[in-house]
Amino acid sequence: MKSAVDTQALIEENQQLHAEMQDLLEQARINQQIMQRHQAFDLRLIGSGEFRDLIETVSLLMPNTFNLEIVTLTLIDHDFDIRRILQDLQIGLDEYPNLLFHVEGGTSLPQDKPTLGPYQPTLHTPLFPSYQPASVAVLPLMRHQKPIGYLALGSAHEGRFTGNLATDFIERLASVVAICLENVINNERLKHIGLTDPLTGVNNRRYIEQRMQEEIGRAQRERSALSCLFIDIDHFKRVNDKFGHQSGDDVLREVATRIKKELRLSDSLGRYGGEEFIVLLTQATVQDAARIAERIRASVAQQAILIAGADEALKVTVSIGAAAQTPPDRSIPADMARQKLVARADEALYRAKESGRNRVVLAD
Repeated sequence: MKSAVDTQALIEENQQLHAEMQDLLEQARINQQIMQRHQAFDLRLIGSGEFRDLIETVSLLMPNTFNLEIVTLTLIDHDFDIRRILQDLQIGLDEYPNLLFHVEGGTSLPQDKPTLGPYQPTLHTPLFPSYQPASVAVLPLMRHQKPIGYLALGSAHEGRFTGNLATDFIERLASVVAICLENVINNERLKHIGLTDPLTGVNNRRYIEQRMQEEIGRAQRERSALSCLFIDIDHFKRVNDKFGHQSGDDVLREVATRIKKELRLSDSLGRYGGEEFIVLLTQATVQDAARIAERIRASVAQQAILIAGADEALKVTVSIGAAAQTPPDRSIPADMARQKLVARADEALYRAKESGRNRVVLAD
């Protein structure tokens, strides 16, 4: 009798051990899946070569990988340097609502170590402007002993982030993000330098031609409107001859600034050579091009430009040729369509010059 009882107890104990073993195996399987997701995320993050890739990885992939409701990335950019580069690279900040910028003198944020705990509106609203999590982890992104931004993790569960939670893992995560962030920003800076005219700060000819070809290809596929403005500063040689090349440079910079103020974020401005500029207008008919060209012409003509070496401000005007493809011809390659569009705008510019300058002429 005793032997039967002992046998039954041993069977039950064995079943219990088997169940516990299955639980351990299941937990090990889950842990392995989590580790694989984390490794895949690290590889994706490290492989981000462009700013778009990094932001999409952080704001879209990271919440899924770490089971979070929201992740925001806040960059320290007091001089608007990063935002200016992103704008010139046609990266619209409205595309990424979880990409934020820290304003100097704003909310106090941790300087070197992560802070974890419940959401506090006065402290965390700038980091989570569109969503209020229950608990948060704020990770300073440090490079060379200075914060370059903040990674903010938000969870709907109050106990997810608490003050007594170990921070080794998230500190490592912050270090990887900081290195990747610095890398892509430097890449974008180099790209910006390589595609920018050093005198005026606008795009150079290489960039504008590349951009035009890309947009013409898109317009051909989507059957959308596209326009081009060819702009030339009137009597520019006289400025150089009378006041010197330094004054000529001042005029070029100021005219470029005034042109840019009249454009939308989706438009592109490039210095084509000498005193010539080209503007690419996306989703713009010939009527749109005429209206924007007239605004540019008026902006330059209405206010004289202060230059070194002149007793009074210098009156400067521009002539503009405008051409449109609505939509571009699908039967020819995008590069050929670009050359054709520029040639038509150039021909219209020639007629503007011939008919008295300081005017806008539309291509036939």
